[in-house]
Amino acid sequence: MGTIRVNNRDEIEWEPGLTVTELLRRFRYTFPAIVVTINGEVVPEEEFSTRPIPDGADVRVIHLIAGG
Repeated sequence: MGTIRVNNRDEIEWEPGLTVTELLRRFRYTFPAIVVTINGEVVPEEEFSTRPIPDGADVRVIHLIAGG
């Protein structure tokens, strides 16, 4: 099996059917506003539970912070 690189620092084992939602759960990301990219492509939030992550993907998880 291959690996997935997350935020250019963590690597996890890839498994068939791994979705964005499952990845976020594994890393315990709970921010209310999150942007996820897979190989540079932004994944719409409504696709998090159905979008599979391919083997060898470069995934970026960015949490948005509002400030003033």
